[in-house]
Amino acid sequence: MASGEYPTATVNGEEIPYDPDVLRKIQEHPCYSENACHKFGRMHLPIAPKCNIQCNYCIRDFDCVNESRPGVCSKVLSPEEALVLVREVMAKFSYIKVIGIAGPGDPLANDETFEALRMLKEEFPVPIKCLSTNGLMLPEYVDLLDEYDVGNITVTCNAIDPEIGEKIYSFVEWEGKKLHGREAAERLLAQQLKGIEMAVERKMLVKVNTVLIPGVNDHHVVDIAKKMGEMGVYTFNIIPVIPQYKFAHITPPTLADKKEMHDACAPFVRQMRHCARCRSDAIGKLGKDVQDEIYRNCGSQ
Repeated sequence: MASGEYPTATVNGEEIPYDPDVLRKIQEHPCYSENACHKFGRMHLPIAPKCNIQCNYCIRDFDCVNESRPGVCSKVLSPEEALVLVREVMAKFSYIKVIGIAGPGDPLANDETFEALRMLKEEFPVPIKCLSTNGLMLPEYVDLLDEYDVGNITVTCNAIDPEIGEKIYSFVEWEGKKLHGREAAERLLAQQLKGIEMAVERKMLVKVNTVLIPGVNDHHVVDIAKKMGEMGVYTFNIIPVIPQYKFAHITPPTLADKKEMHDACAPFVRQMRHCARCRSDAIGKLGKDVQDEIYRNCGSQ
């Protein structure tokens, strides 16, 4: 590589130049690099309890210390409490490279998210900032996220066909109203696609999560992967549904089913195959969480 040239990474079969900061957001983020998950860790700040949609597989009403799934946390923190937690964790665990906000609701439906990001930018500018969202409000807030140095964004998109989407979502809150059925699915999808497009344009690294729901969207996941690859999404993560709430009757996919789906989607977009379905208060390396120890000993407990 000639002096002054950017290194490259393969994206959708093409060698694309990445500047050093973008490469760091790949190489040190355990979700974006399978090698990173063995060396580096992340911490999720549970500061966003409110959500603006209701998925038929999601329930956030209870918590068990042995649960590892999105939407679960032992305590919701204020932004100020979260900052105290970050100070303690960063001082104790040098391998933590990512600070993320992933719930337990949707971060973009909570003002506390932006206050926390503002404080993090001032005191902790170096760690990678990451955020997970359903995408409903992403077009409205993508520029503010960019201002606060959020370079890695995860969007959960379970359908690109509203006829399928209306089977997955009970309602979507939009401009003070609750939308249901096809109208809800169409609004959510339009916002998701617009938000993803805007994030990619701003050179954010976008990961798309798709919940694999047998009998509902399993025949459609490859179509989602194909669309996401065309849009420039960096990586695609398939999450087997956890049978609960309105989908409690569904038999979840096996590991073999998940692998088969990853293999079918792989020609269209890079696959994340090592997801640990992290809690909203997860701290540590993937599969080696230390949040119980931290919350027992830190001043935010």
